[in-house]
Amino acid sequence: MTKDKRPDPPKTARRSAPGGAAGHGTPSARSRAAASGTTAARPKATTSGKGPGTSQPPSAVEPARIQKVLADAGLGSRREIEGWITAGRIEINGRLAKLGDRLGPGDQVRLDGKPLRLAPATTAEPLRVIAYHKPEGEIVTRQDPEGRPTVFERLPPLLQGRWIAIGRLDINTSGLLLLTNNGELANKLMHPSQELEREYAVRVLGTAPREALQRLVHGVELDDGPARFEEIVESDTSSRGANRWYHVLLREGRNREVRRLWEAVGVKVSRLMRVRFGNVILEPSLFSHKWRDLTPEELDGLLKLAGMAPPSPPRHHPRKPSPWSGSQPRPSGKPTRRKPPV
Repeated sequence: MTKDKRPDPPKTARRSAPGGAAGHGTPSARSRAAASGTTAARPKATTSGKGPGTSQPPSAVEPARIQKVLADAGLGSRREIEGWITAGRIEINGRLAKLGDRLGPGDQVRLDGKPLRLAPATTAEPLRVIAYHKPEGEIVTRQDPEGRPTVFERLPPLLQGRWIAIGRLDINTSGLLLLTNNGELANKLMHPSQELEREYAVRVLGTAPREALQRLVHGVELDDGPARFEEIVESDTSSRGANRWYHVLLREGRNREVRRLWEAVGVKVSRLMRVRFGNVILEPSLFSHKWRDLTPEELDGLLKLAGMAPPSPPRHHPRKPSPWSGSQPRPSGKPTRRKPPV
């Protein structure tokens, strides 16, 4: 959206760039403030409905819309389930489901001809959100015709439902990916109206001209409409190598938007990593291919950003990580600074 007067790009600030085995940069002060709750996102309307875990399953007295029931059961986001209904993949009591259909006590639901077992609210799995460090080369899909590795192959199993990715990262992008077992939460966090902050560490070939940085902040025209970065900050200005690192801030998640913005001003991206989503930061202790449960503070902050109430039944309490677990303990204090790669 065009403004009458846009600020110049932020002044250059020194910051460590991504590097090392974990390969992610030190989040900005704004990132740490967002994670600690001292910086709030744009005001959002408070949802008057029930939060995750309080929605009524099909065994409840009051029928609920089918896409809401299946989303709350962790079978997919509302948008994804609506696509299943439109494609004729879901049946209720032997007939094809329609958008707006409601599920009541005793209703039988089938997906692709297979019955779905929806646990009652008293036995439903508590709300979970995990942070996964996606490496380059993995795709965010459940099955790939080409046989490429997917992020879902490395996630912990669920007693009911399945993991839903909150947004996507393309095959050549690494970094923070949030996943949840609650479709309602995933749907709210992915909705464009939320305008949640996403921070990326970007390595480009050469030094970007100041005019190009100004255009990226003021806005450029892409194939699917205008786009811009909220902020651009150069990292580690003392480096004299051929590449430069920048941290950029977005409030939307269009397909390959970061790469396309840089390409629109004639700058080639050689490496891209997401280091923050909303109030959750990718910390140096979370190595590539690993996951961890969000802390109670992070989960509460994420629910607040989505305009949702705290979960009931109680949230998932992760066990102490074992040597065989993919989860890594969260360190205390500020993220460790790393030297930029050679």
